[in-house]
Amino acid sequence: MELEIKKYLYDIQESIDSIEQYLSNKKDFNIYLSDKMLRRAVDREFEIIGEAMGKIEKIDSTLAITGKKQIISMRNRVIHGYDNIDDGII
Repeated sequence: MELEIKKYLYDIQESIDSIEQYLSNKKDFNIYLSDKMLRRAVDREFEIIGEAMGKIEKIDSTLAITGKKQIISMRNRVIHGYDNIDDGII
């Protein structure tokens, strides 16, 4: 596996860890909804995950990663459809 792909996989793991940390004591959905900064932070981590996955796809489209296309699509929705984001889906 290329070093660059490993770097993107590391970035993805870091973003996943960050989301888990952000939400660790905010398990109630209403708390999430009422905290704009938290919602924006989670959105940003999903953007990073999707962007890194897109770069991995460009380097090696044969790499088997479950849900790769859906992850990239979600990033595109968060970036380009910010005004139609459903917090329940995020």
